[in-house]
Amino acid sequence: MEKKLRVGILGATGMVGQRFIALLENHPWYEVVTVAASPRSAGKTYEEAVGGRWKMTTPMPESVKNLVVMNVNEVEKVAASVDFVFSAVDMTKEEIRAIEEEYAKTETPVVSNNSAHRWTPDVPMVVPEVNAEHFEVIKYQRERLGTKRGFIVAKPNCSIQSYAPALTAWREFEPYEVVATTYQAISGAGKTFQDWPEMLGNIIPYIGGEEEKSEQEPLRLWGKIENGVIVKASEPKITCQCVRVPVLNGHTAAVFVKFRKKPTKEELIDRLVNFKGLPQELELPSAPKQFIQYLEEDNRPQVQMDVDFEHGMGVSIGRLREDSIYDYKFIGLSHNTVRGAAGGAVLCAELLTAQGYIAAK
Repeated sequence: MEKKLRVGILGATGMVGQRFIALLENHPWYEVVTVAASPRSAGKTYEEAVGGRWKMTTPMPESVKNLVVMNVNEVEKVAASVDFVFSAVDMTKEEIRAIEEEYAKTETPVVSNNSAHRWTPDVPMVVPEVNAEHFEVIKYQRERLGTKRGFIVAKPNCSIQSYAPALTAWREFEPYEVVATTYQAISGAGKTFQDWPEMLGNIIPYIGGEEEKSEQEPLRLWGKIENGVIVKASEPKITCQCVRVPVLNGHTAAVFVKFRKKPTKEELIDRLVNFKGLPQELELPSAPKQFIQYLEEDNRPQVQMDVDFEHGMGVSIGRLREDSIYDYKFIGLSHNTVRGAAGGAVLCAELLTAQGYIAAK
């Protein structure tokens, strides 16, 4: 790419916004030129607006420290400065839906980390290795919005990344019933232990809205485009419990699966380690070379050893074994703020760029 595309980050001061900034430092295709946040941050430099709330383990990039934060509500002004935006705004769902559509209508593509548009029928919700073909619905969305280049794409919930890719790799064996329990890191709530000391040595058996997302969003990934909208798959039936655990980064899932076509353990492992998609074929900048790794040791995957597999963009699976009630059970692990949030959105943008949906204005 001769000239880097100009990127804006909406909600740049929050944890996911910060993760976008950290991941995009020295990106070969993109340059963060605009940071936008709430009116209370507008007018300050990014460094001043974030203050002592920088939550990444790497230092704040020098390139963004002196960017003056823009008011995210000044849509035309922000949109005029960028080729596309990543959205991580902290608003109500109704407000997010409205503001993301406003940006799209300025002919600015929006790649959203938010849940607000995940069930809008003509908005693709994409894990690039799983359902890149859903980008084809963008043409129908543009007709509805009255745009030529503007559109919205969403990425799914962080919790499903630890098991949906494995189930996708096994689709040929027709999984039809799934029980999953996810053990979710506190960064999924935008927190660190400094912000949330009561999580130390604690487990909270409830995360609002998370179980519904974990049961339903995989079905949308596996859905089909019909009459200009995405119709979710009917199977597998998934039931889920979601638990907050005292871990900073990394969502772990304990999963039980029934298959219509009974595979061997060797077949299941083979499909995992050989599973790849367009990001790997196109060698996109953020794509993991190995999307899913299988770990043979009984005590893996572990957050401390495996969460950063492929710079946090890969998925780790282990403890695959036959079950006495279901056919098989396994443990999955993914990095919730990299693959599950900002990194997954960056990979979506890279694929959209490679396919010509995102280009310089």
